[in-house]
Amino acid sequence: MNLIVTCFRHNESETGNEVRDILKEFGDSSPEILVTNMSGILTVDTKLDPVMVTHKIKEMLLDEPWSIRYCKKIIPIQKVTESEIGEIESGVAGLSHQILDNETYRISVNKRGSNLSSKEIITKIADNIKNKVSLEFPDKIVLVEMLYNKTGISILKSADILSVEKTKRSMSE
Repeated sequence: MNLIVTCFRHNESETGNEVRDILKEFGDSSPEILVTNMSGILTVDTKLDPVMVTHKIKEMLLDEPWSIRYCKKIIPIQKVTESEIGEIESGVAGLSHQILDNETYRISVNKRGSNLSSKEIITKIADNIKNKVSLEFPDKIVLVEMLYNKTGISILKSADILSVEKTKRSMSE
């Protein structure tokens, strides 16, 4: 999985088709799209760069807002680990070089189907990152997306995560 896509409940099938069509247009003719057993959540494995995909979809959305009807949020994933604190910690450590010395960061943990402590995860990750924390306006977001026994990890700018609703709303302002 290198993308997590959210949608409205019971629209998973339509969302999967929408994502498949978009990725085909971008050059991936055979992405693996899995409707998870969590309502409104799909995982996607594409051969394309997931951050580039979210930026291209955002451009597409700005040109033709009606072209995306089912996707709510598209989140790029850079690394997948088991949902264990040590695995998550080492996964983030392997990506932490993406946070430059002068950049601030925030850790966001989204738990679905996991009873691990968010506070413990955040503490373990923060112990290994020496940069300043900025909860409101971070340069980078350390994103931990837990889906039962698998966890997707990314270090992104906020613009790398696509919220379809926010993007459409910003167009009308």
